[in-house]
Amino acid sequence: MSDAPFLPRFSDPKDIDTFVEMLGRFESGAISSDEFRAFRLLRGVYGQRQTDVQMIRVKIPFGRLFPAQLEALAVVGERYSRGFGHVTTRQNVQFHFVQMTDVETAMRLMDDVGLTTREACGNSVRTVTACEVAGVCDGAPFDVTAYAEALTRMLLRHPLSSSLPRKFKIAFSGCGTDCASGAIHDLGFIAKTENGERGFKVLAAGGLSTTPQAAITLHEFVRAGEISRVAEAVVRLFHALGNRENKHRARMKYVLRKLGEDGFRAEYAKRRAEVDAEALAELTEAPQPATAPAPPVTEVGPRAAGYLAWHASAVFTQKQAGHSAVYVRLPLGDVTSAQLRALGRLATRFGDGSVRLTIDQNLLLPWVDSRSLPSLHRELVKLDLAELDRQTARDVTSCPGAETCNLAVTSSRQLARAVSDRLAEMDARALAAFPTTSIKVSGCPNSCGQHHVADVGFHGAAKTNGGVTVPMYQLHLGGGVDENGARFGRQVVKIIAKRVPEAVVALLRLFETDRAEGETTAAFFARVAPKRVVESLAAVLGPPASGDEIDIGQSSGFLVAIGAGECAA
Repeated sequence: MSDAPFLPRFSDPKDIDTFVEMLGRFESGAISSDEFRAFRLLRGVYGQRQTDVQMIRVKIPFGRLFPAQLEALAVVGERYSRGFGHVTTRQNVQFHFVQMTDVETAMRLMDDVGLTTREACGNSVRTVTACEVAGVCDGAPFDVTAYAEALTRMLLRHPLSSSLPRKFKIAFSGCGTDCASGAIHDLGFIAKTENGERGFKVLAAGGLSTTPQAAITLHEFVRAGEISRVAEAVVRLFHALGNRENKHRARMKYVLRKLGEDGFRAEYAKRRAEVDAEALAELTEAPQPATAPAPPVTEVGPRAAGYLAWHASAVFTQKQAGHSAVYVRLPLGDVTSAQLRALGRLATRFGDGSVRLTIDQNLLLPWVDSRSLPSLHRELVKLDLAELDRQTARDVTSCPGAETCNLAVTSSRQLARAVSDRLAEMDARALAAFPTTSIKVSGCPNSCGQHHVADVGFHGAAKTNGGVTVPMYQLHLGGGVDENGARFGRQVVKIIAKRVPEAVVALLRLFETDRAEGETTAAFFARVAPKRVVESLAAVLGPPASGDEIDIGQSSGFLVAIGAGECAA
């Protein structure tokens, strides 16, 4: 079936025309480098650690993509980047090492299929994220997708969206477990119903970075139509009261801390009254494409090796009888151009023509006829996309780290790969003792890898010992987001980078020996005493040895090379 009728458009070619104009003005000296940097960030073009190359971030609302869009991303990856795209924890796709001379062409390729980079970076309303199983999960009172899209369209190119004191993030969760982690967002919407009416619990002023803040509950319930007014009022509040003098104290959470909860609520009420007096239109659901699942594919022949293990790891049973959603684990969030193209074909052949990127850097194929699962598995094996152990300790989340980021201290992606590889060496039965364990890594304290809300989190650091600087990781334990809100992992001890994979094994062994009956890793790491943790890590602690001054995955001595980051530009 053709995906053409189902291609939503968030792009506008005028955005690209303006980008080209501003690039020309910068190159001619009509505007300064600082002025151009602020502009290009709002168009999704971000500087890297390496000079003369850029990162392009594609804004993909709630992570939904269609085959023609996957094809466009594939072309950008192979022609202008490294042959692959990187899925982020905000359901976006990033391309690194892009020449500035290629940015316009890449943007126009994506514009042709409705994709935009507008407000993907910079001090703007960023991509609205949502639970990837929205619409197919039986635990949610309703599908939040139409509301996430409607709010995206309201705020994209909004008069205030590109002139905020700092970035502003929004998430939609389908059920009370807060599956999209609204509790760490500037605005979080959690679907619920009252007296048969659709609405949302509203959270506000959450955030991570170096000083994490759990969101407060702004409303226990608002009608679904009201959320546009809620968002308008909160954006106005942030625009007016956010710190424009110190970008490191400019996020919404600092407004909450300055005003206190009562003061914050009073300022919100004042702006909400203004919005209501202006009679801002209530939000209406964005029209959604009719779901048209493909007919079953039941090829004759034996199941491919490993089918049952893959089924246990990857298949999510939809609330719609006879259909399944299939997760595709993407190690480090990377997906090649060839895989992007093939996924578009598989979405059409086996599903409803759509895929969803996830906030843990994976991908979901919904609406697969359950009779087609053996055939789909066979195709995924051919594409090297049938990885096991999704949402286990092996499925490590990581930011780009020192590979490309100016602010990173350590090579977080290399550590994530090393941890996953080390756990793969464990006996399958032993690894199975640690289900649904989250491990998240950031290359610096800023929490782009969301280490604060992991069962086991690490952030990059450095320590000088005898005149030699050694790469380290700070261990955080017991973080997470659930129906009770956000909790942030306790900082326990610093570990030399090369010893972290063995430290993870030791931590999992500690869980195995010290847990209570039926206790989860999340509960265990939230309550285990730090002293007991340090005891269990005795074999990997201690002074550095020869070779420890080299970062994991690197071949030469460690160098702290933190540059001028653009996150707060």
